Amino acid sequence: MTLQDRVVELFAAHFHGAPEIIVRAPGRVNLIGEHTDYNDGFVLPLAIERAVWIALRPRADAHVIVHSGDFDKSATFALSDYVKRDALWAEYIKGVAWSMGGAGDPNAGYLLRGWEGVVIGDVPMGAGLSSSAAIEVAAARAFAAVSDIAWDAPTMARLCQKAENQWIGVNSGIMDQMISAAGVEGRAVLIDCRHLTLDAVPFPADTAIAILDTATRRSLATGSKYNERREQCEAAARHFGVSKLRDVDALTLIQRFDELDPIVGRRARHIITENARTLQAAAAMRAGAADELGRLMNMSHITMRDDFEISRAEIDTMVEIAQQHPACYGARMTGGGFGGCAVALITLEGAAAFAADVSAAYAAATALTPAVYVTTAAAGAGVV
Repeated sequence: MTLQDRVVELFAAHFHGAPEIIVRAPGRVNLIGEHTDYNDGFVLPLAIERAVWIALRPRADAHVIVHSGDFDKSATFALSDYVKRDALWAEYIKGVAWSMGGAGDPNAGYLLRGWEGVVIGDVPMGAGLSSSAAIEVAAARAFAAVSDIAWDAPTMARLCQKAENQWIGVNSGIMDQMISAAGVEGRAVLIDCRHLTLDAVPFPADTAIAILDTATRRSLATGSKYNERREQCEAAARHFGVSKLRDVDALTLIQRFDELDPIVGRRARHIITENARTLQAAAAMRAGAADELGRLMNMSHITMRDDFEISRAEIDTMVEIAQQHPACYGARMTGGGFGGCAVALITLEGAAAFAADVSAAYAAATALTPAVYVTTAAAGAGVV
């Protein structure tokens, strides 16, 4: 049974009828450009086939009643009374309503209509594949559809980011919500996070993307050092007299590196070199240069591990195993860090052998059971 069939079935069980609207929003994997988004830099993600689905129908009142098929729990909230009291999955939906409705200002935002619905998904939580952005963007798509709001991907991505930052309390950048809202089927998307411009980029011929789930997890809101990394980047930008590290070039960093606190300097070095690598990676993809793209991904992992210090032993092990496989061009950690997934560029012909060999070698090395998904780029959020 597909997720679409399942969400319809669950809706009928809980609300005794058929849904009037079905929406989906994908997770994402980032090829390269990690933690550069909140530094106004460049990222190169793709929307993945795993997604969050919501089946819903409008209500006559200003209430939202939503049931999670994944947690078998329900939540209800009024669109005029925003108080944090529910499980985190429901707070993502509530936070999006708060943001779209004007963030507490009755004279701002959109006029939202209530709805009742069921939400399910197959984006692994805490794996670095943006399950949080997927539920946020799916919620925004649901509110837009039921309230007759025109869908503008950058606008909606910004509102979802506001919910993540100010309602959930994670100071993430715009990448996750943007690629979930505006992904392009069969393409990675180079996003300029300052100007929110999008450039769909083709993959080199006869390649595939493998997502390597290490079976380790992290929580950006409570368990990670994500917000700390952002503060360190902001400290570096202040030192250089700029608003964001995007505006510092590699030569300036080299010349003035010793002026910085050593930890802050390493954080800045990752961001500044990562921005350059991301633009180089997009150029390599346009040229069909899989070897060069793989090399850049390998270099990215090194600075994430050593300079930004967001990897962990299991992820490093997975990346090393993947890089040694003959079907692999390059591999790196992906996502916010401290657990979750790696991503690899592999030959299409060797995909099956890569998945089997890497899974077995990682399990033997760590006693953990990984999951390897070979994926293609999916379209962004939509009404089905």
